[in-house]
Amino acid sequence: MEPSLGLFLLMGLFGSVHCVAMCGPIAGALALSLPTECRRNPLHLAGFLVALSLGRILSYSLAGGLGGLLGSAIAQNPLAPSMHDILRGLAALIVILTGLYLTGWFPRLKQMDRLGAPAWRRLEPLQRRLLPMRSRRQAFLYGMVWGWLPCGLVYYALLLTLAADDPLQGVLMMSLFGLGTLPAILGLGSFVGWIAGLARRPAWRAAAGLLLSLIGLVGLLVGGDWF
Repeated sequence: MEPSLGLFLLMGLFGSVHCVAMCGPIAGALALSLPTECRRNPLHLAGFLVALSLGRILSYSLAGGLGGLLGSAIAQNPLAPSMHDILRGLAALIVILTGLYLTGWFPRLKQMDRLGAPAWRRLEPLQRRLLPMRSRRQAFLYGMVWGWLPCGLVYYALLLTLAADDPLQGVLMMSLFGLGTLPAILGLGSFVGWIAGLARRPAWRAAAGLLLSLIGLVGLLVGGDWF
């Protein structure tokens, strides 16, 4: 059972309630750190925020390519012909866990956030060197480093790329996941305010998480290509 590309876009969109809480303040603080003349010009500000997000999504995509490469290596290994099928089955379980992670009901699932902490301690100084941001190139590079910020939601999505058949599919999976998070991170119009309001309501977080878990459960029970 292999998750379709559409599922990753949905995970990013549903994960917006998590992204607003975790990454929204980072994007807001970075926007405030830009020169005053840039912040006063909506087009210039949008350019910086888009560059930040593109850098972040590129890092997600590169990580997804590595996941897809590992998954395809498992699939082509003659010594483990059934391992890839097992990984595809685990993909549905991972989607269920991702949904439960979003509900916030199971604190232990949030321990995934700590997984990349050792690597982040090495990357954070590099990120600080890119401040203050004076160009879109700096913003893009900052976004690339930001893409490795420890985040359980990202890690659950990356685990799903192990079910990919090749590295390109892994890249597409994580690219769509990143695109799903864009509206919340960019703060497009009233949408971000609406999402932020939902993020503050446990019932809405629970609804988004349970719906995602339900999709994973369907995939587990039905099998085949799902969603």
